[in-house]
Amino acid sequence: MDYMTDMARMCAEARAGAAALQAAGEEGRTRALKAMAQAIRAASADILAANAREVEAARQKGADKAFADRLTLDEERLNAVADGVATIAEQDDPVGVEKRRWTRPNGLEIAEVSIPLGVIGVIFESRPNVAADAAALCVRAGNGVILRGGSEAAGTTQEIVKAVRTGLAEAGLPEGTVQTPPDAGRGWVTALLALDEGGADLVIPRGGKPLIAHVREHAKVPVLSHLDGICHVYVDARADARKAIDIVLDSKMRRTGVCNAAETLLIDRACASDLLPRLARALEEKGCELRGDEAARSIVPSMNAASEEDWDTEYLDAILSVRVVDGADAAMDHIARHGSGHTEVIVTEDETTAQRMISGIDAAVIMHNASSAFSDGGEFGYGGEIGIATGRLHARGPVGAAQLTTNKYVVHGEGQIRG
Repeated sequence: MDYMTDMARMCAEARAGAAALQAAGEEGRTRALKAMAQAIRAASADILAANAREVEAARQKGADKAFADRLTLDEERLNAVADGVATIAEQDDPVGVEKRRWTRPNGLEIAEVSIPLGVIGVIFESRPNVAADAAALCVRAGNGVILRGGSEAAGTTQEIVKAVRTGLAEAGLPEGTVQTPPDAGRGWVTALLALDEGGADLVIPRGGKPLIAHVREHAKVPVLSHLDGICHVYVDARADARKAIDIVLDSKMRRTGVCNAAETLLIDRACASDLLPRLARALEEKGCELRGDEAARSIVPSMNAASEEDWDTEYLDAILSVRVVDGADAAMDHIARHGSGHTEVIVTEDETTAQRMISGIDAAVIMHNASSAFSDGGEFGYGGEIGIATGRLHARGPVGAAQLTTNKYVVHGEGQIRG
């Protein structure tokens, strides 16, 4: 199989689809998204059947609980996927937005306007819902998209893309706007990363460290990615105890296999003797294993001992490391050394402490008195997300439709020359 030739063809079709999306305008893109949502609902039986086969195959191969959870689509989750696409259809269109306008002393009027990126390649692993989220966000932003899912969810991805393409066709737009390779062979990833001329304008990998490292090493095109989701919850001495317990439980145990789940609890020494036993009891009752430092274990002896490796581990499981710290400064120091720049949570009623930590912590998302579970494109009102970008370019935080655009400058004059 000639991966390079076939990938070049797919990118060309996606680029032609992007041009059609731009020509269709906001109304046409909205119509397409509504049709895509309807088509996903209509294809639910085929999508869920393919997913059930793949989940069972993964379990037969010994997949752990967290992996199986990321892979699984049930009726409720698939309805949420379709609802997300429909929500994106109702969002403000990010294309053609005039971000600012100014006039120079020479009379030139300059406007900064948002435009689509072009063709976006999305490489993902075990989350088949990413196919629908990415396709919808790219269509909303006027982009073509190449979707390459992992082998463990290849059938589910194919069924979702089939439904999305049906919706595009019903809206009078090219099916080729959304592409996926016919199989999950690694050659497709190699070709997508290597095709710098006539290929994708941006590649977004969504998966574990090995995938991210591979994409960064081999891509000849810009890459937008996130690393580990090593998220912390800091409970301050001035925290409301009820809020702290609820936030820690939700941040850790709502879904343990997602990147916005908390992996480390930092608790102020000034409140640890009173509050940590209550937190530990609530977590252990939910089936969470706790791994504490010496100070934490002196308060809650049932904890296992944490190793240095634990502070740098994204468990994606019902495991939480616990450290007792001497206030906000020590918490910020720990986060600076061990955080991944994803999401950090501050629980305190002291506004001065909260603002100091918000200013001092380097992360894409910082929550004050709210669960890390809200670090999510859907919860931000984006309808969905392609991922949480932890770098500094081109976007940071949840990547929705608006983050899938770039700018052009439109300059109006009256015959001015520079001379």
